[in-house]
Amino acid sequence: MLHLAARLAAGTYLLVVAYFVLGIVGGLAAECRGTSVVASWYGAESGNRTASGERFDGSSLTAASRTLPFGTTLRVTYRGRSVVVRINDRGPFVRGRDLDLSSAAARRIGLTAAGVGQVCITRLH
Repeated sequence: MLHLAARLAAGTYLLVVAYFVLGIVGGLAAECRGTSVVASWYGAESGNRTASGERFDGSSLTAASRTLPFGTTLRVTYRGRSVVVRINDRGPFVRGRDLDLSSAAARRIGLTAAGVGQVCITRLH
């Protein structure tokens, strides 16, 4: 009887966890009114030239994209926190990632600890 109770408790626990995880994932997708992409961040390159020709500054609110034109401004949202960034570099060059944020931009939205995360981007200009 104890074995059956433990199995039922474990099954209930898994059901609750699955519901919670699916709720979070579904909630994030439902809240994104722009485009959902995978973002990472970079900052060790401070002082180097970006693809646009300006010096990279990890403390500025900038980002790298393989396809968006230089000067494009985006609102990037991660877990309810947003930051506006300007595209000034090319990248990321890691498969499965779409946007590289400066360390300041990543810190502003809380992405630095995770390193990589699903974000919502909205093109502003």
